[in-house]
Amino acid sequence: MGPADVKQIDEECYDDRTKILEIAAKVHSLMVHPIFDGEHFGGRHGEMKANIMLAYRHLEDARMRLGKVVQAYDGGSSCYPK
Repeated sequence: MGPADVKQIDEECYDDRTKILEIAAKVHSLMVHPIFDGEHFGGRHGEMKANIMLAYRHLEDARMRLGKVVQAYDGGSSCYPK
């Protein structure tokens, strides 16, 4: 594998951000899983949903951090207006 075969770091980050977005959507959809329709687990639904949301937020954070890698690679300036 030579230099021409290696993706730029920003391309890899963009690819990973896309994958994380897909996984985050799947994780977030667990909030409406049919298991929450019943009274199973002795009232532990709140704990389960809280952990689903934490997992989702960590994925959002990971996606944002990869965006920060691209931002630093591009010279450190934000793409958002001030």
